[in-house]
Amino acid sequence: MTETTRVARAKNARATIVSLLPYLWPKGETGLRLRMVFAIISLIAAKLAVVIVPIVYSRAVNALSPSAGPLAIPAALIVAYGLLRITAAGFGELRDALFSAVQQRAARAVGRETFEHLHGLSLRFHLDRQTGGLSRMILRGTTGIQTVLRLATFQVVPTFFELILTIAILWHIFDWRYAMVTLLAVGAYMAFTFSFTAWRVRFRRQMNETDNAAQTKAIDSLLNFETVKYFGNEAHETHRFDDSLAHYERAAIKSQLTLSVLNVGQAIIIAVGLTIMMLMAAHGVSQGKLNVGQFVLVNTYLMQLYQPLNFLGFVYREFNQGLVDMEQMFSLLRTDREITDRAGAGVMPARGGPISVEFRDVRFGYDSAREILHGISFLAEPGRKVALVGPTGSGKSTISRLLFRFYDVTHGAVLVDGVDVRDLTQDSLRRAIGVVPQDTVLFNDTIRYNIAYGRPNTSGAEIEEAARLAQIHEFILSLPEGYATRVGERGLKLSGGEKQRVAIARTILKNPRLLILDEATSALDTATEQEIGVALRQVARDRTTLVIAHRLSTVIDADEILVLREGKIVERGTHAQLLVASGTYAAMWAAQSEMTDLGSGSFRDTAQATQAAE
Repeated sequence: MTETTRVARAKNARATIVSLLPYLWPKGETGLRLRMVFAIISLIAAKLAVVIVPIVYSRAVNALSPSAGPLAIPAALIVAYGLLRITAAGFGELRDALFSAVQQRAARAVGRETFEHLHGLSLRFHLDRQTGGLSRMILRGTTGIQTVLRLATFQVVPTFFELILTIAILWHIFDWRYAMVTLLAVGAYMAFTFSFTAWRVRFRRQMNETDNAAQTKAIDSLLNFETVKYFGNEAHETHRFDDSLAHYERAAIKSQLTLSVLNVGQAIIIAVGLTIMMLMAAHGVSQGKLNVGQFVLVNTYLMQLYQPLNFLGFVYREFNQGLVDMEQMFSLLRTDREITDRAGAGVMPARGGPISVEFRDVRFGYDSAREILHGISFLAEPGRKVALVGPTGSGKSTISRLLFRFYDVTHGAVLVDGVDVRDLTQDSLRRAIGVVPQDTVLFNDTIRYNIAYGRPNTSGAEIEEAARLAQIHEFILSLPEGYATRVGERGLKLSGGEKQRVAIARTILKNPRLLILDEATSALDTATEQEIGVALRQVARDRTTLVIAHRLSTVIDADEILVLREGKIVERGTHAQLLVASGTYAAMWAAQSEMTDLGSGSFRDTAQATQAAE
């Protein structure tokens, strides 16, 4: 490890600890602050009792020597010895009990903030994420907080406090040489442990990285279970997963081997320090400067001190690992939110009539080197239906993402009811917009939960009414468990049409002022498309509607159709006007009509059915 890397990691560790400290003294949590204070008092009381125990024990040994007085004196000392042991244990457990609430609350608070922060990050971040690795990172981070706090409170801080008290007592009872040997032995032990463990931490990092890779591959493969089956690639997926596990295995073996070397080195340092101290004490007894009780006192202090030090390697390793895990999670918290609310941003009413949508000379690119939209301008008046059509890659879905404010425009403005979306809070803007996407993804929960997601905590009657309007109520009742039916991972237990109807039902329940239909029927067969088209027209009634479509038959009733190509609007008008113009739209209509005529001939039927319904 280079010096630059070592300095960087030390800096990250300090930053992580500093980030954690506010959670140990939370604002407005008087109860937790009092627990923290009493936990510290209990820690001090426990260690004071622990360091007094060897003194009482040594006096009991002296009292039992041949020249000692009556047996009543050592009996009293032995009782005191037992009481001190109980006191130390009692205050230690009280410290643990008091601090546990602080520890758990800190882990909960950081975990909640991280989860909330992840939902606040931009779509750009989530398109690049690895869900499996991200979930493991959060899990290990919250566990790391508990580990660090537990070890710091129950091991590191008490051990250092006991070390200071022990050195002070040895200096006072004996002389500075005993204190110095103790300090040097402990210093050598800690220096060896810390340096060796710091060298070993790279293997733990490798274990983390390979564990993330393995979990990401596993989750990605299981989420794409059907695709794996379609191509018969079970063996391929198993090989990829096993390859990641093999890397983890090698890192884990190296970690264990180096741990064994660490333990041997620690044992040698402890043995050498203890031997030197015992020789010094034995020499003092032989010269009459020390008594047998003091000889026992030296041995007892060192054995008592080395007992927690025996775990120092483990503690330091786990402490460092906890810091590494926390560092990864806090790095997520430090990830900048690309899209934020401006100071004083307005609130858009969630309820009310249809809203107007205007794109005013909008330019946008996902990166500066490639612009996607080139000066897009259009106005969707309240209650009107505007359709966006064009070939793949023309920028249709990008327009909906800008409207939902997943990204901010690089030039121009997007306005709703005449207000720039950047001057509105994201929450209020998105509550006013409902989306029926092409690829509906459902939560692995019940149908009732998925429909109610449009407006959580709504009544059962409203859920069923939304299902009726989406023409899925009867289907749900036909299921053995009805609305309590679980839909499976991403809704895979339902067909495409059924999932679309659920998506429509929860959008109805949301009751948005603006409706975006993002190719909501392009993946469906013609019969299902006609059935869902009726439900979509029901949803769109009395709302401003923006339709993104490949199938032109679904937009012939639009008040205005915008034809996009290469990020520009090349034509605009009604269905009839665009056909008369004999331009790009007319060519697309002819091409789709010809393609469908060669198949089932249903394209024109769909168009006629749509016109008749209107």
